[in-house]
Amino acid sequence: MKFVKFSLFIVVGLLFSSFSTVAQEQMTLADYQQAADYAYSNLWNKKVFNVSTAVHEFEDHSGVWFVNYTEAGKEYKTLSFKDSEVKPLFDQSKLAEALSEILNKDQAADQLSVSKIEKTNDGLSFEFENTRFTWDGTSLEKNKEKTPRNSRDWRNQMESTSPDKKWVAFTRDHNLFVRDTETDEEIQLTTDGQKGYDYASSIGWFDIIEGEGTERPKHFGVQWSPDSKYLVTQVVDTRNAEKMYLLDYSIDSLYKPKLLSYYRGSPGDTTMVTYKPVFFDVESQKQLAIDLPKKVHVNGIWLKFQDKEPHKMIASYRSRGYKEQFLKVVDLDEETVQPLYEEATQTSIDNFNYREIEGWDDLVVLSERNGWKQLYLVNKNRGEITPLTNGEFVVNDIVHIDEKDKAIYYTASGVDAAMNPYHQKLYRVSLKGKINELTPENANHEITFFDDADYFVDAISKVDQPTKTVLRSKKNGKITATLTTANIAQIEAEGWQMPEVFTLTGKDGKTPIYGAFWKPVNFDSSTKYPVIDATYTGPHTQRFPKSFSQALSNQAMANLGFIVVAIDGLGTAGRSKAFRDVSYMNMGDNLRDHVNAIKYLGEKYAYVDTERVGIFGHSAGGFDAAHAVLAFPDFYKVAVASSGDHDFRMEKAWWPEMYMGYPVDERYEEVSNITMAPNLEGKLLLVHGGIDDNVNPSATFKLAEALIKADKQFDMLIIPSQRHGYTGKYSTYFQKKRWNYFIENLLDKQTLWDFNLD
Repeated sequence: MKFVKFSLFIVVGLLFSSFSTVAQEQMTLADYQQAADYAYSNLWNKKVFNVSTAVHEFEDHSGVWFVNYTEAGKEYKTLSFKDSEVKPLFDQSKLAEALSEILNKDQAADQLSVSKIEKTNDGLSFEFENTRFTWDGTSLEKNKEKTPRNSRDWRNQMESTSPDKKWVAFTRDHNLFVRDTETDEEIQLTTDGQKGYDYASSIGWFDIIEGEGTERPKHFGVQWSPDSKYLVTQVVDTRNAEKMYLLDYSIDSLYKPKLLSYYRGSPGDTTMVTYKPVFFDVESQKQLAIDLPKKVHVNGIWLKFQDKEPHKMIASYRSRGYKEQFLKVVDLDEETVQPLYEEATQTSIDNFNYREIEGWDDLVVLSERNGWKQLYLVNKNRGEITPLTNGEFVVNDIVHIDEKDKAIYYTASGVDAAMNPYHQKLYRVSLKGKINELTPENANHEITFFDDADYFVDAISKVDQPTKTVLRSKKNGKITATLTTANIAQIEAEGWQMPEVFTLTGKDGKTPIYGAFWKPVNFDSSTKYPVIDATYTGPHTQRFPKSFSQALSNQAMANLGFIVVAIDGLGTAGRSKAFRDVSYMNMGDNLRDHVNAIKYLGEKYAYVDTERVGIFGHSAGGFDAAHAVLAFPDFYKVAVASSGDHDFRMEKAWWPEMYMGYPVDERYEEVSNITMAPNLEGKLLLVHGGIDDNVNPSATFKLAEALIKADKQFDMLIIPSQRHGYTGKYSTYFQKKRWNYFIENLLDKQTLWDFNLD
């Protein structure tokens, strides 16, 4: 009787197992191919054309050239500023025939890849397959002269000659010297240099030290006053500085890992590399008594000689913690430092920049001092501040400064309250504050400016409006020619639909936030689709796809059977300072707006399944992805976190100190993914490059350790040879791994591995 019951149990178990296997749907190669077909490498100018057009100005400023892509191939075009008429740049058939003959191999006319095109007296010169040619329309000539290489040897790179050619500055035994070029006499300007206390040096951001006890890469840098009287540099102190470490396991010829290290302080560290500016009168061999602060190397001092006063410099620097910004005038003759400009905030100062324009009495300053990033003039003599722009909008960038006509061309978003706040336009402002709008269309405008021409290029688009690239007048913005128009007919015929833009109220209950989502190319409104959040909530970036060049960015993943969303919640960049400051000292809550936005989509669209939500992100987005399944375990079910900075205390100092605050306090502990490891309920894949010298992999290892201690299941992929970004076959491997992780855990389908992403 017992045997019968046991047999029955086995039969039922086998039937259930068989039923489960049959019930789980299998992905097909066709499913993967539909996704791979929408990778950028398989779309750009193959199935979609002229989404982005590079326009090149000729050196003689007479016009431009560009490539118009069609289904038939490439068309090289040119336009003369005199008549604004688009014409063929050359006869491609004739040129292809000439290249085929001179190189003894067939060259297809519609697939020619020539670059660095310039006009000559008789025609054109260009590069093809790393060789320079000249072409007069009928005959082709290969240039005999090879492209000159940089002949500067190591010694010359470690020296600097004064403007009057009288002196050469160099270092020896950590000290600073000058050599008289006429007599070869050497003069030692410093005597206190020693190992770890180096004059005229610096720390490269990605300087790697290999092995134990070896020297860091050498650097040399000085500035001369225009009349060669003064020499300015810095002394670099590494004596008390700690390093970060890596082990490189990926070298085939080595059977022990190579030890790598680099200088990069973490938040709150006192054991960091420091820079101290130093100033010398060369003739008198005297070090000047100019007192500027010693700074940590990730937050240094920038010094620049003024254009009108060759013995004065402008020093720009921020306090540690980035709450104060200073511009000061350094007078080398008087050995004094005088304040010129200062601003302070309770949070942190970001997006500050200034430019000195030759011949102008004022500096051009970009600042958020009034809560919105705006343009100002700061008088160099009196320090008076004059706003050039003012309002609840963002000046994104200074595109061009016309020194002669005293006008500033800049891009700004949010000027028109009826427009999407991320879409930018081009404006011109005079020094008296008169503003002209040069790109009136309700869209995003990506600008290419030609400094010595009366025209600029404008790529007009939205994420749901294909790109039109035009030439416009610098004077009034009038369109003088259409260069290219995006062609998306092929993918539209396949059923592709443009991403949908949506907006809702943010977590503060009053501020509009924006997002977009992608649907599969074979979208069926009767199907429930899982959601994947493509995240990066860093306060210095924004994710909303404002131009058509981003319209296909998440399409490949969507084609696997997902709704993919990109959302900018409160706490990100591109809006007001108050908008960004929501995340100050509180980056652990940046995803709340994402949760609310996805729930909003679920309420609005029956095909959005908010019970199956995944998330992926890289770097700060890697923090987000892991944080999502730890902070919102009931909402996010699956996460792929690549190269994540999972604990800001283990990051490079500048980024967390600016956005999480300085000094380091308990908030760092509270938002740490490592601290929150016991919260994990869903599926988590951690990925990191083994020799990542931007976001050290130690935090990923530390998170893995914490998850193990908490008895939590997770998955992990370490790519030993890769740094912060993954390249080549490693990138392909990661993409396949990420796709399959979501397919298995969100779609609940059996995956394949032997599919081609190319």
